[in-house]
Amino acid sequence: MVEELNNIFDSFDKNSIFKNKSILQTTHNPEMILHRDEQIKQIALILAPVLKGEKPSNLFLYGKTGTGKTLTIKYIRDELLKRVKKDEGFKLEIKYLNCKLKKVSDTEYRILAELIRKLGGDVPSTGLPTEAVYRRFIDIIDSEKRLLVLVLDEIDQTVKKISSDFLYNLTRLNTELSKTQICIVGISNDLTFLDEIDPRVRSSLSEEEIVFSPYNALQLQDILKKRSEAAFREKSIQEGVIAKCAAFAAREHGDARRALDLLRIAGELAERENSKKVCLKHIDGANNKIEKDKILDVIQSEPKQFQIVLYSIIRLAEKQGKDPIFTGDVYNYYRDLCLKNKSEILTQRRVSDIIQEFDMLGVINVKVISKGRGGRMREIKLSITNNILENAKKIIENSLNYC
Repeated sequence: MVEELNNIFDSFDKNSIFKNKSILQTTHNPEMILHRDEQIKQIALILAPVLKGEKPSNLFLYGKTGTGKTLTIKYIRDELLKRVKKDEGFKLEIKYLNCKLKKVSDTEYRILAELIRKLGGDVPSTGLPTEAVYRRFIDIIDSEKRLLVLVLDEIDQTVKKISSDFLYNLTRLNTELSKTQICIVGISNDLTFLDEIDPRVRSSLSEEEIVFSPYNALQLQDILKKRSEAAFREKSIQEGVIAKCAAFAAREHGDARRALDLLRIAGELAERENSKKVCLKHIDGANNKIEKDKILDVIQSEPKQFQIVLYSIIRLAEKQGKDPIFTGDVYNYYRDLCLKNKSEILTQRRVSDIIQEFDMLGVINVKVISKGRGGRMREIKLSITNNILENAKKIIENSLNYC
């Protein structure tokens, strides 16, 4: 076995087709952002007043996953911070927080605690009244003259988990501050996000909005070509690979992250085969691997109750076709399924939490529908593609001994 391992490691050392694989990671920040000149210009015009210590309008960036929203705002953040001089008479701070991270942004308390930590303060993860944490936050940011820009990525997730009151409270803080002003930059994959929140909250935000449209196949090719030149060794990509990779990603709503993942994983598959080039077949293999691994691994690793809830959604989707599925429908089907199979029945609130977690994992898509005086309902759609749906069902049925 030792000799076999040595042979594997030696082959990787001798035949690495990568020059710098990290350039294909979604966490890489390129020096140049392609095909986002207009959005960069608009954001720069809106946020430029911070260079004079003036509070700009709150800003919301919309667009599907992988359209460059986060990359663009981080690029502009870095450029703004480069230009601010220490002797300007005020301090500019631009703090980024991903609101989809578990145990950071699932309660108002935890978001504030994380922001306090990013500003150099400290607060226990739990235990204090939320009002006390707000007071600690105010004390820290108002200790000197500063302009604080809070970049809240996946902000719609926080509103779903907490409520839009959190945004309202943040915007109202400006009336309590004597030295500091807060500006909010929200990033959301949901273009209708603000339409569904409390009108009082929307009014307090007074926002500017910029939409990031999906990349087309030609734009994705440009992005992949630029990254691949620095990521791969010369002549290690077969002709047509970049185009095929871009076509796959363009089909998935123009997602540049998807395109980069495809190319990186295709390169890894080529290395494992000891191939000198990334070939077209490796793109097919990477696409299948991404689809299968992402969804099926999640489903297989989830606890029994999670699997029952997901199975209920899958069966309802099959039964109702294009008709919408709501949380109440899922709970009723779930409860009947538990009774039939003599399983423990969770409360509707707990099932609702599980549905929210599946939404965060990308297995389903949950959209809040306003019913006026009737309140709000959550509409559920499966995000599992047809080519792996049967495998997903089999995994759950085998795990739960359903037939």
